[in-house]
Amino acid sequence: MLMNLTQKIIKEHLIKGTLEPGSPIEIKMDQTLTQDATGTMAYMQLEAMGIKRVKTEISVSYVDHNTLQNGYMNADDHAYLQSVAAKYGVYFSRPGNGICHQVHLERFAKPSKTLIGSDSHTPTSGAMGCLAIGAGGLDVAKAMAGIGYRLTMPKVVQVNLHGKLSHGVSSKDIILELLKRLSVKGGVSKVFEYTGEGVKDLSVYQRATITNMGAELGATTSIFPSDEITLAFLKQQNREEDYIELKADEDATYDEYIDIDLSSLRPMAACPDSPDAIKNISELKGIKIDQVAIGSCTNSGYEDLMKAATILKGKTIASNVSLVVSPGSRQVMMKLIQNGALATFIQAGARILECACGPCIGMGQSPKSDGISLRTFNRNFYGRSGTLSAGIYLVSPEVAAASAIEGKFVDPTELDYDDTFEKEPVYIDDSMIIAPVENTDDIEIIRGPNIKPLPINDRMDQIIDKKVIVKLPNNITTDHIAPAGAEVLPYRSNIEKLSTFVFKNNKPHFAEICKENHGGIIVAGENYGQGSSREHAALAPMYLQIKAVIAKSFARIHLANLINFGILPLVFKDKEDYDFIDEMDELMIEDTSKLYETDEIKVYDKTKDKYFTALTSLSNEDVDILMAGGALNYIKDQQ
Repeated sequence: MLMNLTQKIIKEHLIKGTLEPGSPIEIKMDQTLTQDATGTMAYMQLEAMGIKRVKTEISVSYVDHNTLQNGYMNADDHAYLQSVAAKYGVYFSRPGNGICHQVHLERFAKPSKTLIGSDSHTPTSGAMGCLAIGAGGLDVAKAMAGIGYRLTMPKVVQVNLHGKLSHGVSSKDIILELLKRLSVKGGVSKVFEYTGEGVKDLSVYQRATITNMGAELGATTSIFPSDEITLAFLKQQNREEDYIELKADEDATYDEYIDIDLSSLRPMAACPDSPDAIKNISELKGIKIDQVAIGSCTNSGYEDLMKAATILKGKTIASNVSLVVSPGSRQVMMKLIQNGALATFIQAGARILECACGPCIGMGQSPKSDGISLRTFNRNFYGRSGTLSAGIYLVSPEVAAASAIEGKFVDPTELDYDDTFEKEPVYIDDSMIIAPVENTDDIEIIRGPNIKPLPINDRMDQIIDKKVIVKLPNNITTDHIAPAGAEVLPYRSNIEKLSTFVFKNNKPHFAEICKENHGGIIVAGENYGQGSSREHAALAPMYLQIKAVIAKSFARIHLANLINFGILPLVFKDKEDYDFIDEMDELMIEDTSKLYETDEIKVYDKTKDKYFTALTSLSNEDVDILMAGGALNYIKDQQ
């Protein structure tokens, strides 16, 4: 059987199921990664499973999100993460060492391996032929405990790249082109596999930008072949022994096909407030801007920053612009110091941030009121920057740098600058990565006062009879449900406190209304739960006794998170039924045990005296997990 690259890797790791798209499968995970915004909860869940040491080939805990030390909470979380990593045999990347996806690509990711991470941009490592999937922290904890990852076998989409990128056009424009064509839900239950002659001209850094932002399509993951470009990158990292050639069979079959002529692309921007609101820069030229941010896990590699430095060299940013630069790793930062590019940024007027997620996750550098901010990031959801009235645009490093100089949108294809830059120097220093030790008996786990016990759900009731606490439109993100930002993120290990922020920008006093009504039901439109993998968007509603979510459709990771925490996910059979339901309607599901027997469930709107039908796509194991009140209860029952 001729196989594509995705099928080859899944087949090698398959525990249960078949390679038929849409069928349930379970695969073995070789590697895991966590970051500090999701990691505390993941490791608390790992502790609850009662194992003594992780069972993966490599597990890495990164600190890169909650790095603002405003109060004791983040520092306490970091101390907990370092101690629990030591106790369970996990590598620990210390604060300041870099963003998880950049560092993992540099030091740990390997062709042909599987990786699951508690961050939705884990697919970044697909840039080197690794099958890398983002998931909720509980699924990552299960992988560390040696439990396979369950998912639906995705369709595999062949993205054929041909031609070459023109002067001023970036790999960022390739993924923006796909978002323009397909939208933020166009990749649900799909893997995007990149092929064609155009692939050979894309470095691992450029490939990583594409695989990183594949998450914005809703894709399960994205992947490139492992080839001579991969080998060159691994040689740069002194990891040549990790290289294997990996590609699809000749004449392999795919479920869908997309063709992109690279030479036809022009610089683009994702406009407020969605990564798929795409316009060409030529349509935005001349619009005044206020802020430029270069970095994040999407565009903070050596080549990304050197492209920006080349444009900025000898220039000064406009008087109306604030420019911030955040290298993706300490390794990248040191290379910029060695070749003088860091001085170029500073001389141009840039402010240098630490090697962390920073403004992307709302940790500092919020734009001014009604400000226009150009960012080389991956998400521009409403409110994510910390300024509700700001307009956030996602652009390439070339557009960002050129626009910072002029103080307005600039098309870099119209500028005369040198596309080449100094060859990447070799710099490797793993001294900020703490490796596991064998004897962990005497290691004590450190818990600060902000780390609260893990909330556990009750078993599912046979009858669910609750009010609709909130009715939501299409494309509600996990940022809407459980907001990010410097105010909220320090409470990621304190669900009681975190729950008070749920839907704070959509439904003020949501938590209080839940308490007054002893929980409730959420009703939503299409693609509910898109965006970040943060399981807090399910865990905090579970704490508030949300028992079901009825939507027109769900994003993949959030759907899994709802099941993991015992919240019943239902889909309207007739999407028009969404229209007649109002907030505070009382809905009743009369017999949840029928979930074992049928994919159709009758829901009674007692307020309107009207029935409607909802659908499920649950396996029997999913129903077992829901009936148990979530995956932790289910695992304990199994033990």
